[in-house]
Amino acid sequence: MRTAPCGGRNVERGLMTTFRVLGPGRAGRSLMAALDAVEGYRSLGAWGRDRCPSHAAHGVDILFIATPDDVVADVAAQIHPVATTAVIHLSGSLGLDVLDGHVRRGSLHPLVPLPTPAIGAERLRSGITLAVAGDPVTRCVAEALGGKVFEVDDQDRAAYHAAAVIASNHLVALMGQVERVAASAGLPLEAFAGLMRAASEDAFSLGPRRALTGPAARGDWETVERHRTALAGLPGHRTELAGYDAMVGMARRLSLDTAEDLDLTEDVALGSGGLDDASDAEQVA
Repeated sequence: MRTAPCGGRNVERGLMTTFRVLGPGRAGRSLMAALDAVEGYRSLGAWGRDRCPSHAAHGVDILFIATPDDVVADVAAQIHPVATTAVIHLSGSLGLDVLDGHVRRGSLHPLVPLPTPAIGAERLRSGITLAVAGDPVTRCVAEALGGKVFEVDDQDRAAYHAAAVIASNHLVALMGQVERVAASAGLPLEAFAGLMRAASEDAFSLGPRRALTGPAARGDWETVERHRTALAGLPGHRTELAGYDAMVGMARRLSLDTAEDLDLTEDVALGSGGLDDASDAEQVA
């Protein structure tokens, strides 16, 4: 049953890389469906909470732990180590230390939302970015899925995952604010879809600094204050103002940064108060 999961010769010889998933949630079932569709990989099922994980690593080449982050270490500790089985977690924030006790350890994190197993499986095979670490078989899995593979060491995990959260969760939260503020003017979120897509495309093609436009970028504080006045009249205005002021600060920082002289360790005071004048605005950078 043992195979070397990398390389095409195993497929040519009719050998399969077998795997099992611990945690049949959206991520686990998405990965299982995606890999099942890849030649040379075969799923031996997913185990849930109703089954003791102690022998989950027996009889497979790879065991994926697709549980919530806060229980990965506990689950891994319950699994009897098998020297020939690679144990790989799917967490973006955790390092390999949570898999201590297992000889072959890895981390595989897809940079894409997996809302349902069907959509998730399709996205996992669409050429997305996957962050990997640990056992070489982890990179083999990522490459078999057709992804763009990046190595992320344990010491960089927190910063990497923070960037991922900003790129997804925070972006969705920001769209929620767009929806609320737009509704106060009688417009649906969809009315801003073209604007948001174009801004995102510009940021990727030109770089964020060159793509940035708007009142904060050009120092138009009168317009900023008119925005703040409008937001102050909305339900939950303190939260709306705090979010707006934070993004004004980020926009102002971006407009003042240069590619040659960017100090990433500089403390940036965003604050949650108002921008009473241009001097205050300059300090929110």
